Amino acid sequence: MTRVLLARHGETPWNRERRVQGWAPTGLTDAGREQARALGTWLTDRYDVARVVASDLRRTRETTARLRAASDVPEPTLDRAWRERGFGVYQGFLAAELFEREPDHDPNASVSALEAAPEGAETIGQFCARVESAWAGLRERVAPDDIVLLVTHGGVIKVLLSAVTDRARTAALRSHSPPNCSVTEIRLDGGNAELVAEGVTEWREG
Repeated sequence: MTRVLLARHGETPWNRERRVQGWAPTGLTDAGREQARALGTWLTDRYDVARVVASDLRRTRETTARLRAASDVPEPTLDRAWRERGFGVYQGFLAAELFEREPDHDPNASVSALEAAPEGAETIGQFCARVESAWAGLRERVAPDDIVLLVTHGGVIKVLLSAVTDRARTAALRSHSPPNCSVTEIRLDGGNAELVAEGVTEWREG
């Protein structure tokens, strides 16, 4: 049985400010760096990670580097397929500003569910197709009994949760992202995928 651990990146300044990040090259805050360090220690104590895959954006690369410095997980493979949804010209907007420009969008829903695709952005369909294709490719390449760590983004994790559970895509995208550096575990057994744990932050207790 293969286990895939989905870890969201550490906190960034734009997370704090509630800005639309998309593909922006945002780094981690001091708190985000500490989150990644604590996550690395927690992972080492509980899992024998055989492979690490990460989004190629700055915040995921920095998270991966920080957790690796506190753990024994292997060097990552960086893959742009695991990036957050691209928001084009809306990147950098405060959430409140986005809601003013898109009055049809529910301000209580995540921007991942934004139906509009501004200049340079991905549509929901394009984003989900990219993530689902990357997931299918990952499943084809994992070895039985491997533990794979995937360091990625909140929107990506929500798409994957929709893919492996009975959650409707729209409902999954509208929900809030899991906490920074939280871990969601999925077990793969042949053609079956099972959600085992979601949004785990036990590393905070250390």
